[in-house]
Amino acid sequence: MCELMKLTDNLPEKTPPHGGDIYHLARTMGLDLQELLDFSANINPLGFPPGIPRAIQKALPEIVHYPDKRCLGLKEELAAYHHLQAEQILVGNGSTELIYLAARALRPRKALIVAPAFSEYEHGLNAADIPVDFHLTTEAQNFTLDQPLDFRGADLVFLAHPASPSGALLPPDLLAELAAGLEAAGSYLLLDEAFIDFVEEASFKTQLERFPRVLILRSFTKFFAIPGMRLGYLLGAAALLDRLAAIQEPWSVNTLAQAMGRACLRDADYMERSRVLVQRERQDLLQGLKSLPGLQPFDSAVNYLLVKLTRPDFTAASLQKALLTRRIVIRDASNFRGLDARFFRVAVRAREENQQLLEALGHFLR
Repeated sequence: MCELMKLTDNLPEKTPPHGGDIYHLARTMGLDLQELLDFSANINPLGFPPGIPRAIQKALPEIVHYPDKRCLGLKEELAAYHHLQAEQILVGNGSTELIYLAARALRPRKALIVAPAFSEYEHGLNAADIPVDFHLTTEAQNFTLDQPLDFRGADLVFLAHPASPSGALLPPDLLAELAAGLEAAGSYLLLDEAFIDFVEEASFKTQLERFPRVLILRSFTKFFAIPGMRLGYLLGAAALLDRLAAIQEPWSVNTLAQAMGRACLRDADYMERSRVLVQRERQDLLQGLKSLPGLQPFDSAVNYLLVKLTRPDFTAASLQKALLTRRIVIRDASNFRGLDARFFRVAVRAREENQQLLEALGHFLR
């Protein structure tokens, strides 16, 4: 324990933009990656679907060829899964590639981000030299848009559903009102549904036919637990997606990633088990956090929980460093725009792992 405490003193003070930076932490602390219990990345606690190794083995002979740059096989299976047409889907090298691609292709005069939010919205817009405004939601709103949005003449609005980092779902009537308002103004809505798989019935995809200026961002990363493969996609009107596809880098989605995506979509049993597990474990973890002194967790619909520290003697950064002495990694959320040093976020993991987190939190907070 003392050796680990010395090693945590060497860690950078600045919070990484995407959580714990697990590789850097392991190297700095002289640990194997598997020795860290990572609550900073919100990945399905079941791990990836069991059919993935077989899908990789089957696709392996194909890597002597260039990948299918149109991802037609994967698009057709996505279309069947979402009850859409293949032309309404654009596959990319993770959702982040598609965020940057949308900024470059749509070229809005000004963009608006509903915050707190994923930092890559802002980075993607900055890379395309697009001015950005922010609409900050408040703690009283559960850091979630809950009333009509004044988009202030923005040509492109970025909005997460469920909200990040709070995990709350947005009211469907509010989403439809916003989409209609942007449609009437000739503006676009990029709706980030990277975590909606855990509550698929809440997806806005059923409204796509009504709103040809809406892009829905989806990801294989979180629900299917394959962040290392980088696979995401957009749902939207065919004409709109054609604009993005025209400037997308060729072969950005490799052959093995496409095969893994198809394997994921074919495992309905895995999807059902994932949803049941996360719902059950989230509620258990939420109650456990509420029982600890000095913590105020926020309700969530998905596989992560935002927590506020209410004690003055702890910050998220100091708590993060303390937990690292137990080889547990949490997400210091202070670098989300609109949050401060009191906020951290934790993933929902398996019951035994969640209990380890609660025991460690209780030890340090008491």
